Parts: sequence; structure tokens; C-alpha cells
Amino acid sequence: MDLDVTRVEKAMRVIDPVFLNTPQYLDEQLCEALGGRAVTVKVETANPVRSFKGRGADLMLSTLAPGTPVVCASSGNFGQAVAYAGRSRGMPVEVFVPETVNPGKRQRMETFGARVIASGADGSAARKAAAAHAERHPDRFCLRDGHQAAIAEGAGTIGVELTRGADGPGFDAVVLPVGDGALINGVACWMKEHAPGTRIVGVNAEGAPSMLESLRAGRAVRLDRARTFADGIAVRDPLEISVRRARALVDEIVLVTDEAIAAAMELAVRTLGIVLEPAGAAGLAAIAEGAVVGDRLATVLTGANPRPEQVWELAARLTGPAGRVTS
Repeated sequence: MDLDVTRVEKAMRVIDPVFLNTPQYLDEQLCEALGGRAVTVKVETANPVRSFKGRGADLMLSTLAPGTPVVCASSGNFGQAVAYAGRSRGMPVEVFVPETVNPGKRQRMETFGARVIASGADGSAARKAAAAHAERHPDRFCLRDGHQAAIAEGAGTIGVELTRGADGPGFDAVVLPVGDGALINGVACWMKEHAPGTRIVGVNAEGAPSMLESLRAGRAVRLDRARTFADGIAVRDPLEISVRRARALVDEIVLVTDEAIAAAMELAVRTLGIVLEPAGAAGLAAIAEGAVVGDRLATVLTGANPRPEQVWELAARLTGPAGRVTS
């Protein structure tokens, strides 16, 4: 295992504090809606990139020489995080994105100073374009979310904070959305050492079960398509190294439908007052659907960068047919 729990702890002293020590708490209304189970939510949306990705991106860039140009591919949140950290550290950033990228995420990447290049129909095509670009320009360092250990170790600081909270060591399970795997592998690395009784449960969208199929096969399995509106976890071709880490660290992967995710987004607004993007609500969806066993659970609300049409659809769910807010 190339992830190091000692480096995860050290990362707490390196990562930009704007991304650290995020709120984690029990909300009584949410717990009641979830059948009375004690569900701690950790809110990773109140930061400049509106997601947990800043932790891993900032730690990874801290390991590079000052001024190093950086290239990556992203559906949006990782690109935002790399752009923000790169600007803070004086590193030029180029982000390759799918042509269907969320326009709001693209605008925020550009606001943080990144050069954004649309390339291909999905994340897989964007990653190939980023890798080819880096090969043509050897002065640039190519990042891939889920590949470099520091990205996962930075995300693992979420586990540090969970275990140091009031309920930390007593969780039956921690439930995490799974895209490229950096979040779940980093958190699991820490939890297995400091809270070994806590199960690590990952969540794939039903239409993009790449990590589930990979763990079943014992190797990275490429999907023909990813059919989900949760673009942050719409991964077709997981990295072999990420799958290998997950095989050693993750206890279970469960699936949720897009409808369950949409319902969880609505639940988050009603009870927490937080507007999540679909991937950010996947862990909550799994708990609400009863897919995770345990009375004391924790989940991470991983992102709040929904597409405009997703905001409109959420608003429609929150209002009744007569246009009134439902109770």
C-alpha cells in the first residue's frame, strides 16, 4: 500500500487552512427523516472551490517545485481545486474538460486563472487529451485525480477530522461517494488505523458502477458508458492503482439510482439548507435508501456545484404543482 497514514496526519499542517476543519454535526431533522438513525454529516462545500477536492490538490502541489506548470483533466471540481491551489502557489494550470462540462464549473476554473480546454465527449477523452498534452510539453506536470498518493492523502485529512470529532471512533460506517477513488482511499487509509471498527462504504451511481465492477473483478474494469447525471462520480475507466488501494481498504460499494440522488438533494435542502450537486449527495442517498447497515453513520457532503438545470429541477421538487413550497 503506497498510502501513508503518517503523511495524512502531516498534511493537516500543510494544506491551506481554508479547506480544513469543516463542520461535522448531527442534524435532528435529518436524523428523523432517516428513520431516527444518528447520521453525522461533514460539510465540504463551504470553501472557495465548493468541494473537498482542495485538500488533495493543495497537498499535491505543495510537493512540486515552485512555478511548475500543471496539467490535469477534470469534470469540474478537481480542476477548480488545482486552479485555486495553483494560483495560490504561483503555478500555471491547464485543465482539459469534457465538451459537456458544467458551465458554472468551467467559469470558476477560469476565474481561478486556469486555461480550460474542452476536449472530447467525456472525462475519459479529456484525460487522454491531458496526458498527450503533457507528453508534448515535458516541462508540465500531469496530475490525475486518484493516481498520485498525495491527492488521496490530502483527502484523507477528512478522516482525521472525523475521528477527532465527538462521535468519531464510534461510527458503524463512513459512507463516501466514489469517483476516481481519492476520497474513499484516503479516508479509509486513516480510518483503518485509527477507527478499525468502522466500515468504509463507497457509493457508485447505478449507471456508473465502475468501482463496484472493478472490485468484483479484482482489476480495473472499463465501462462502455456512464449513464448518470452525477458527473462527479461518472467514471468509466477507474485507475488500476486506485482499484488496488480500494481492494485493500474499502469494505463495500453500494449503488444508488439517479432518482435516489435527486431525492437526497431535496432532503439536504429541506433539512440542512444546503444545495448539493448530485455527486455530493450520493452518500446521503445511500443512507436514505437503507443501503448501509448501522445506527451511527457518517457521510461527507462532497460538492455544491450543480448545473443550472439541476438547480431548476431541484426547485421544482421543492415546490408543489401549484408552485407553493411543500412542507
